[in-house]
Amino acid sequence: MKKKVVFDIETYINYTLFSFSDLDGKKFVELEMYKGKELNRAKLKKVLQSYIIISFNGVNFDLPLTFAAIAGASCERIKYICDSIIRTGDPGWKTCQRFNIKEFPVDHIDIKEPSPGVNVSLKLYGGRLNAPKLQDLPIEPSAPIKPEQRDELRLYCRNDLATTARLYKAVENEIDLRQTMSNQYSVDLRSKSGAQVAKAVIGHQLEEIGVKPKVRKVSAGTTYKYKMPPFIRFESDELKQLKALVVKAGFVVNDKGSVLIPDELKKVVKFDGAKYKIGIGGLHSQEKKQAVVCGENQIFGEFDYASMYPFIILNQDLYPKHLGPKFLSMYSYIVKRRIKAKQTGDKATANSLKLVINSSFGLFGNRYSFLYSPDLLIQTTITGQLCLLMLIEKVVKAGGKVVSANTDGINIICHKDKFKEIQAQLDSSDLETGMSLEFTPYQATYNESVNSYIAVMPNGEVKTKGNYALPGLMKNPVNVICIEAVIEYLTTGAPIADTVESCNDMTKFLTVRKVNGGAVWRDQYLGKVVRFYHSTNGDTINYKKNGNKVPKSDNCAPLMDLPDSFPNDLDFNWYVEEATKMIELIGANHA
Repeated sequence: MKKKVVFDIETYINYTLFSFSDLDGKKFVELEMYKGKELNRAKLKKVLQSYIIISFNGVNFDLPLTFAAIAGASCERIKYICDSIIRTGDPGWKTCQRFNIKEFPVDHIDIKEPSPGVNVSLKLYGGRLNAPKLQDLPIEPSAPIKPEQRDELRLYCRNDLATTARLYKAVENEIDLRQTMSNQYSVDLRSKSGAQVAKAVIGHQLEEIGVKPKVRKVSAGTTYKYKMPPFIRFESDELKQLKALVVKAGFVVNDKGSVLIPDELKKVVKFDGAKYKIGIGGLHSQEKKQAVVCGENQIFGEFDYASMYPFIILNQDLYPKHLGPKFLSMYSYIVKRRIKAKQTGDKATANSLKLVINSSFGLFGNRYSFLYSPDLLIQTTITGQLCLLMLIEKVVKAGGKVVSANTDGINIICHKDKFKEIQAQLDSSDLETGMSLEFTPYQATYNESVNSYIAVMPNGEVKTKGNYALPGLMKNPVNVICIEAVIEYLTTGAPIADTVESCNDMTKFLTVRKVNGGAVWRDQYLGKVVRFYHSTNGDTINYKKNGNKVPKSDNCAPLMDLPDSFPNDLDFNWYVEEATKMIELIGANHA
């Protein structure tokens, strides 16, 4: 099997660099072109064809420019094409078409789309992955390169290669999953996002059953009515009134192809002392600063629907009208295969089909997708929300209390004697809706809001979200030590100060932010992604373009390069105070 190498380029009007390294950053191939230095085009092409090439945004940027260089383009010509890509945002195929660039096969994996963020730069991923060095382009893109600056650009490019390798290792499981699916469907899915994978797989499956995928045109202003399923029934006056409003409401498609929630459904729904809001994205309760702790004679936990949206689609025989009812047989096949794979322990199949199912639902609201179906989207999401409200009513009737609701589940607390009756009520809901509920017990939940909380399981494990979620590829690091100190306090009673002061990992004290136009600190330019800590001798970090303060950067100092030891001016007291404030925001008591 061919070895993997990471690839990146730098291009200026009088200098072009093509750089490769192994995944460990120990071996490099660097091919340059400038006045007096011809590009070794034969070697560049050989490297591209001898390895599995890994890049970040290579499909749309690096490869078209590289193909142009191999065909004989000069530095000036490559820079011209580069500027066009940046200005227009054209995909790679269109750039090659526009500039008559001849492509050739490359075994290439572009990790931008399989990575989970949307429009996240490589630099920002580097910050999320605690890359040792965050560095912006050291020389203005429009500047000519002096001979003494070439070494600086090579080192800069090596740092980008290291970040690309770090990101590849972080998403390698996603790439492997796509490789498995590529083998199954005979199409290269390795460089595709979840939505792109779903589009490719479902498109393939539709063609297999004789359905030609085509994009549906829906005019702005088109209005849809929700069709109330017969199993949606309420007993309370409040929810009966809501049901009547839903039936009468018109759901309008705007000029961007999105469906708008009608004004009459935007108001808060009040029931049993709680507040709920309906939205196209799902039902959300409105709690704030709420702490719920399970008592000795209580049961507390979450009931949530397993695969709610797929089963709503199948149970109501919903399908995109322009694709016809054959869609249902294909969709049912995928859902049932996924369930069987999960039951039999076939993780590869289960995970791959989960990716297809979860990603496909978002395409129902994407006007550029052949799955685009605003009516299906409305019918699915509104049904899900009404089903949750049915559950809420049943729980209350059986003597329980609903303390939170979000998209596909509800959190309930009740006396132990009431739990069997609640389960019986909800089991009847399974028969009505055709969906099954799963119960997850909690010891406690602490909510800043419905989408920002810490949930503690009976075994002490925690589930976090929003401001209390630990960082990853989907979230920038923001004072992680504060989150950990709050969790330790809630689960073990450990004093906040003890957790903060005993931590020996500097990355947990950092904040990473994207700064449009770049950031400066004490007249020092930092870059478009900035990493900083709270300091006893700090200043604010400001936007370069207007001098405004970067949010939450008071008394801070940048840390673009990770040090071997803690800075002497790290303000431990600030982190203790911040964690204490966070405890108050989630309604927990702090001694």
